[in-house]
Amino acid sequence: MTLAKQIADRIHALRHEDITQEALHWTASAFVDTVGVTLAGIQQEGPQILLRVPGIAAAPGPSLIFGTQVRTSALDAALLNGVASHALDYDDVAGSMGGHPSAMLIPALIPLAEMLGSNGRDLVTAYVAGFETECRIARGVHHHHYDKGWHPTATLGIFGTVAGAARLLHLSVDQTAIALGMAASFAAGLKANFGTMTKPLHVGHGIRDGLFAALMAQQGFTANPGAFEHRQGFLDVFNGPGTYDTARILDAWYDPFECGGAGDPGLKPYPCCGSTHPSIGRMIELAQRHDLHPEQVARITVMPHARRLPHTNNPDPRTPLAAKFSMQYCVARALTDRSVKLSHFEGDSPFDPAVRTLMQKLDVRPHPDMPEDWGTEVIVETTEGARFASRLDDYPSRGPAGDPMTHAELWTKFADCAERSLPRAGLSAVFDTLMGIASLPNVHDLTSLLRPT
Repeated sequence: MTLAKQIADRIHALRHEDITQEALHWTASAFVDTVGVTLAGIQQEGPQILLRVPGIAAAPGPSLIFGTQVRTSALDAALLNGVASHALDYDDVAGSMGGHPSAMLIPALIPLAEMLGSNGRDLVTAYVAGFETECRIARGVHHHHYDKGWHPTATLGIFGTVAGAARLLHLSVDQTAIALGMAASFAAGLKANFGTMTKPLHVGHGIRDGLFAALMAQQGFTANPGAFEHRQGFLDVFNGPGTYDTARILDAWYDPFECGGAGDPGLKPYPCCGSTHPSIGRMIELAQRHDLHPEQVARITVMPHARRLPHTNNPDPRTPLAAKFSMQYCVARALTDRSVKLSHFEGDSPFDPAVRTLMQKLDVRPHPDMPEDWGTEVIVETTEGARFASRLDDYPSRGPAGDPMTHAELWTKFADCAERSLPRAGLSAVFDTLMGIASLPNVHDLTSLLRPT
């Protein structure tokens, strides 16, 4: 039996009634968070450029581009929603995946559910199956896949998109295996493009292609279901012989659920690369505990795990997007403002003189003995000779984003994002609908709330 067939068996084995309360709670939070950041992201320059490209979103259809009045095909809505969901790099993360799981699911599954007239129960089941798929495949290929330079959100997340779409479309196991084999040829995304509009474009194209693969398989299109393990297939081409473990891909699906905590999922408190989050948190903690201010600082040493630096060691970011992938900027901003928020990545914020001066005092290098890849240590030396340090070997709870958000924190983040596209007065209805996503009679009841009046 091919690997794709074995994965497809597991995708279709999930029953909604088997989903744990922990997984259901995460799923509702993920829908709130992902829709919120998408409503903010659609206003960014990248998605707006994409909307102007001839032919994009030109096809008539039932599926909404969030935060707009535009309805188009499910494929084009998935593309636009996907780019918007990742445009701010504010969407959720999962440690086991090494990327952003929900951006590869929710922006595609809602348009497909609109096309099909699906209910919230089916949508949630599709999401959980997709989340499990992308994380389980990730367990078999990391950390080599991540370190090699692939963007796992796209290169692995596309298989989650296929899984979720296969559930909503009621594909057979064989059709799902074909769609997975097709997606193995579509998978793409390089870390070289982090800090540019192309990073979120990875997501948009990935979910469009994953949805496209499922729709094509439904119509009888063919692909090699052995495309994972073939000697010129996904595993040997993307990773290389001896750098992956198929047993880890197949082992113990839904036991426990990846989105129920096993995959270290987390919502991001800061709108920038997740690899900067641990160091931001340590810097804010030091600033608050010792009442530190930029003028007191002689030197700051930032030492995350080495895996966190190839894409974030940028001492001179020249655009707001590049600043999201600059450890130096994010940590300096954390001290000057004791927070890192959306406005810090807009306009000329990356050229703030106070932040730029402080960045010159930062020494960023890999930690010599950090055991966990989400750990970090930040050391501040003052002009008066004091030395303060804060080290965190690993997050004690959910994911690289740290402790789970409270209901109030989730609402604050959602409202801050969503009001960039929707009237503030209607946001509580959107929030409540998303929190109750599993009981939604028809997904159209949600998307009717996601259009500006």
